[in-house]
Amino acid sequence: MSRIVHIPESEFEFSYARSSGPGGQNVNKVNSKAVLKWDLHSSPSITEEERLRLLEKLKLNESGQVVLMSDRFRDQKKNREDCIQKFGAMIEQALHVPKKRKKTRQSYSSRLKAKESKRRHSEKKSRRSSRDW
Repeated sequence: MSRIVHIPESEFEFSYARSSGPGGQNVNKVNSKAVLKWDLHSSPSITEEERLRLLEKLKLNESGQVVLMSDRFRDQKKNREDCIQKFGAMIEQALHVPKKRKKTRQSYSSRLKAKESKRRHSEKKSRRSSRDW
């Protein structure tokens, strides 16, 4: 079972750069691309077990930070929100622990039915070949 992880925005470090997306001349003047950095090693919001799982699943830069960027929108604020959403989805996916598979067995009656069906099929085939002309 996994718990819901809440990481406050104060742990994120945002920087902005010139975007390569749509915007015409605006692209050359406005820093609308948002870059989110989060230091996994020094975050107090996650447990040690979660930290190990994230280290295993996520790609980190040289300084041990998770880096995400967004330049989908022309607006800096929307790109910032997009980064946060991407981050949330990425953390949720990385922390998801798949259920253990339970071994199952065929029931007694289903085994009997399968055997009976096989016997009938075999009989049908053998009746076809047993003709002596």
